[in-house]
Amino acid sequence: MARRSIIALSLLFLSFSSWGQDSTIVFDSLYAQELGADDYGMRSYVMAFLKAGPNRSQSPEEAKELQAAHMANIGRLADEGKLVLAGPFLDDGELRGIYIFAVESIEEAEALTATDPAIQAGSLVMELHPWYGSAAVMEVSEIHDKISKIKF
Repeated sequence: MARRSIIALSLLFLSFSSWGQDSTIVFDSLYAQELGADDYGMRSYVMAFLKAGPNRSQSPEEAKELQAAHMANIGRLADEGKLVLAGPFLDDGELRGIYIFAVESIEEAEALTATDPAIQAGSLVMELHPWYGSAAVMEVSEIHDKISKIKF
């Protein structure tokens, strides 16, 4: 009796786990290749944690200029396809934000972070880590452009 209950519960779980899934979605090998996906639909990135740097004593005007230059650099890196995701943390802690770079190595990400005026000024420092995530992250910027009324 217990065995039948386990089998019945397993079948019920399997039916609920596939319920609502679109069975018309078909693997697109060309799209996967375009995004750099492996067989699991994943790829390697470098994730950067932006932290408060040692030099945060700018005047309000200097801080505003530095932030504008920082944002312009983010835009440039995104336009080049090197930066696929970026955003600030909202709690005003030591961790200020994240970047996800579509690059092959920590060294390449280090070279890109060195172009950031906030890094150059010591206002931010970066902690870099290799990261394995969905290749779909590569499409975030394009999707974001479609849903944002105001551009940075």
